[in-house]
Amino acid sequence: MQVSRWLITVGVVLVVIGIAWPWLAKLGLGRLPGDIRIERDGFTFYFPVTTGLLVSIVLSLVLWFLRK
Repeated sequence: MQVSRWLITVGVVLVVIGIAWPWLAKLGLGRLPGDIRIERDGFTFYFPVTTGLLVSIVLSLVLWFLRK
């Protein structure tokens, strides 16, 4: 029962993030200082370090509040 509830919650969160992504991109999420982007001829490498940290902190806070 616990695993199914957790999977449903993760699925809903992913759907909400997917729907909200165009608006989040307008806020600059994914182009923050600290995000690594290397462009060469025919090759682009993108590693969102700062964005990943920010998303991790927000998700950790949300999950912490849900547990209480």
